[in-house]
Amino acid sequence: MLGQAGCLQQRCNAVDFRRQSVSFAAASASQSRRCIRNRAVRMEVSASTVKPQIMVNSVAGKMGQAVAEATLRAGFELVPYTLANAEVAARSKTIPVAGKQVEVVGPDRRDAVMAEVKSRYPQLVMVDYTVPDVVNEMASFYIKHKTPFVMGTTGGDRAKLVKDVQDAKLYAVIAPNMGKQIVAFQAMFEHAAATFPGAFSGYKLRVVESHQSTKKDTSGTAKAVVASLNGLGLNFDVSQIELVREPKEQVERMKVPTDALNGHAFHTYQLVSGDGSVMFEFQHNVVGRTTYAEGTVDACLFLAQKVAGKAGQTLYNMVDVLKAGDMR
Repeated sequence: MLGQAGCLQQRCNAVDFRRQSVSFAAASASQSRRCIRNRAVRMEVSASTVKPQIMVNSVAGKMGQAVAEATLRAGFELVPYTLANAEVAARSKTIPVAGKQVEVVGPDRRDAVMAEVKSRYPQLVMVDYTVPDVVNEMASFYIKHKTPFVMGTTGGDRAKLVKDVQDAKLYAVIAPNMGKQIVAFQAMFEHAAATFPGAFSGYKLRVVESHQSTKKDTSGTAKAVVASLNGLGLNFDVSQIELVREPKEQVERMKVPTDALNGHAFHTYQLVSGDGSVMFEFQHNVVGRTTYAEGTVDACLFLAQKVAGKAGQTLYNMVDVLKAGDMR
């Protein structure tokens, strides 16, 4: 009987120990969940309190002016300096933006002014809307001063641009198009090419794009869409993209409103089957610069959050901005 009682007591002790173990494990799991929730809340609060201080280069241009105005509309601080070439700097000391004066900084003063700007604006994000010829030069300047930037200017040596920024481990958003919905449109084609390779084999492609006459290079968006369409089985070189830059042709052929000749982006992508019996046509027509300016400000907010959170990844594009879902 004593033996049986001893065994019974041992079993009771074992059950009690298991209960204590389960209770301890449950408590530990609960504590872990609380820690994760608290950490997530802290990250969310940290992200929500980040407000980029945005410096736009250059507000002398129409796109730069639009971004500067969008910055103020969003309630973010516009740094009252803008980098410009020697000609612009000699012509204008300041440029007005929504009632505020922005000081023009020529090449001879850039380094000194940047040192001051960095000391005064700890959440600084640079925006670049200059010209294609100086894309790599401007990127080198941002790298030199270790300043996060959003590159909206197209052209330049893009492979070198990406490599230089990656090697420097500098936070940046680089994209040929900052229009959020247009980027989503472009991403859909990328997804289709990856999911349905060769779906349009045998089809012929025609691409026509119209931009204001001051835009000299081929649209970066058109190039990106063509690359995705080629993944669907087409054989089309970007040199075949038709550029419409003459105002008369823009109005008559592309149906661009006359008041939008100085700021528009009308693209048409037409796919026709080999025998001509099937035709697909995709268009995106944008009047003005607001959609690009708003997207650029969203990219600045996104980048400022990545910098504040010390994210491991440093180089991003507008698809990354869209996926984050933090747009205003």
